[in-house]
Amino acid sequence: MSPAQAQHVVLAIDGGNIKTDVALLGADGRVLSLIRAGTSSPHVIGYDGCVRFLAELVTQVASAAGIAPQSSGEAGGQRAAGNGSGAAPIADIARVLLAGADLPEEVELLQGALGALGWAPRLVVENDTLALLRTGTDRGWGVAVVCGGGINAVGIAPDGRTVRFPALGAITGDWGGGHDVGVAALGAASRSADGRGPASTLEQAVPRHFGLRTPLEVARALHFKELSVEALAQLSPVVYDQAAVDGAARAILERVADEVAALARAALTRLELCEAGADVVVGGGLMRAAPPWMIERIAELVRASAADARLVLAHEGPIVGAAMLGLDTLGAGEDVVAAARSGLQDAIAALARQPVG
Repeated sequence: MSPAQAQHVVLAIDGGNIKTDVALLGADGRVLSLIRAGTSSPHVIGYDGCVRFLAELVTQVASAAGIAPQSSGEAGGQRAAGNGSGAAPIADIARVLLAGADLPEEVELLQGALGALGWAPRLVVENDTLALLRTGTDRGWGVAVVCGGGINAVGIAPDGRTVRFPALGAITGDWGGGHDVGVAALGAASRSADGRGPASTLEQAVPRHFGLRTPLEVARALHFKELSVEALAQLSPVVYDQAAVDGAARAILERVADEVAALARAALTRLELCEAGADVVVGGGLMRAAPPWMIERIAELVRASAADARLVLAHEGPIVGAAMLGLDTLGAGEDVVAAARSGLQDAIAALARQPVG
C-alpha cells in the first residue's frame, strides 16, 4: 500500500436482502466513509450482479475516503472475472458479510469473485448472521438470529463448533422474513374479505397501503405483474401497526417470534449450549421494529429450553459487526474497537435519516 492508503485498515461490507452498508475504517477505529445502497443479495440480483454492485460501492466508499477510485467498468468487468488489474489494495483486510452466502459453494464462488478485485490482501466472505452475532456480543460465541428481509441463524460454540441453516426459503422450512409477513398479511386480508377467515383490519389496511380498494385488487395487481412480489415486504410496518388492535395481525407477529425462537433453540440444542448461559442475539429490521411483548415472547420460548440464555436485541446495524470482525482479525485493541463502534453508530444514525438509494 502507498503511505496514503496504509491507514485505511478495514473494509467492511454488510449486504442484506433490503440494503447494503459499506464502510472503510482507519487504524485508530475512525470511520473514514460509510455508504448505503439497496440489496446486494445474490439471490435477488444474481451472483454477477452482486459482484458488480459491490465493486461499484467499494469504489464509491474509497473515493469518499480520499482514495483514488478504480473505474467501475474495470472493477465490475475484467477483474470481476478474476483476471486482476494490479491495483493497490485499499485496506489490510476486507470482511464481506452477505445475505445469500448460505451454502458452502455460494461462499466459495463469492470468495473467488470478490477476492479477485484486489480490495485487500485478505478478504473473507461469510454469511451476514456472523456480523449480527459480533454486533451483539464480544464473547466470540453464541447464537444469532437475523429476521429482516429474510430469516436465518448461526450458532458458534466456545470450542469453535458451528451450526448453520441453509436458509433457502420454504423449501428448507424457513418462514419469517419481510416477504413472508407480507404474504401472510395479504392472505389474512383476503380471507377476511371473502369470509373464509375472521374479520381483520388488514382487509382495509393492506389495500390502502398500495392505494387500492380491496385485497382482491392487490392480488390481481400481483397476478398481472402490475405490482412486484417484492413489494409485499413493504407490508411489515402495516402488520406492526395493526397488531395492537387486530388478532390476525398479532397472530402473524406471534408466528414470527415463534420462528425466531425455534431457530435459536435448534442452534443451542445442536451445539449442546442449553446450559452454557449463551448470548442469543436477535436483529434485523423486523426485530428492531418489534414491540416489547414480541421480544419477551422470544425470550420466554428460548428460556424454556435454555434457562440461562441471555437474549440480546441488537439495535445497531450488522455493519458494526462486520467492522468488528475485521478489527478482531487484526488484533485491534479495545480502545480502537470502542472508537469504531461509536463512530459507526453515529454514521448509521446519519444514514438512517437518508433514503435508501
